[in-house]
Amino acid sequence: MALQINPSILSADFSRLADEAKAVEGADWLHVDVMDNHFVPNLTLGVPVVESLSKATDTPLDCHLMIEDPDRWAPQYIEAGAGSVTFHVEAAAAPVRLAREIRAKGARASMALKPATPIEPYEDLLPELDMLLVMTVEPGFGGQAFLDIMLPKIRRTRQLIDKHGLELWLQVDGGVSAATIERCAEAGADVFVAGSAVYGAQDPAKAVTELRHLAEKATTAPGTGDGLVTGR
Repeated sequence: MALQINPSILSADFSRLADEAKAVEGADWLHVDVMDNHFVPNLTLGVPVVESLSKATDTPLDCHLMIEDPDRWAPQYIEAGAGSVTFHVEAAAAPVRLAREIRAKGARASMALKPATPIEPYEDLLPELDMLLVMTVEPGFGGQAFLDIMLPKIRRTRQLIDKHGLELWLQVDGGVSAATIERCAEAGADVFVAGSAVYGAQDPAKAVTELRHLAEKATTAPGTGDGLVTGR
């Protein structure tokens, strides 16, 4: 699949979200971080903002729920307009049931893992998902430094996905920038959430294009000229 860049509005200007969404219309998805000040030590936005944002942009919304009790709240984000909903396995009471409900309501089902949460215990859940998110920082705040120790975990996750022959997107979120995206792509990620690297740039749209180019360069075998992706 084509590599995807998902700008995170956590780094955008919240007073003008509609304009900030339009500034990155070349992106694949708009990543929306939902935090409840319980699962993570920060409070951001909720269903009403997602609903308004979905009406203000044609870019599909990728909602990352860093909240307690996602089993209860996830369906509301789909109704508000989210095209993809990510829940944290550490917070979900019944992750398989939740993934199936998300899919049944018409959205892509995604499961996130904190840095200290291993992927291996959840291998059997992978067929229930459309995307898996490996956090490359501790969830809760934007602008954190990328954790290089997550690269082996990304590789192991890609190996499990390939082992089962799944068309499962592998997303990374946290500290993704021009300095780190190539390492993530080489490790097997194909969906990249970037916050300050996009919205901290003078030209956010150009930053999206540049990040995409770096990721593609890292995953294309040199000298082939045919776009073959390696390391998968």
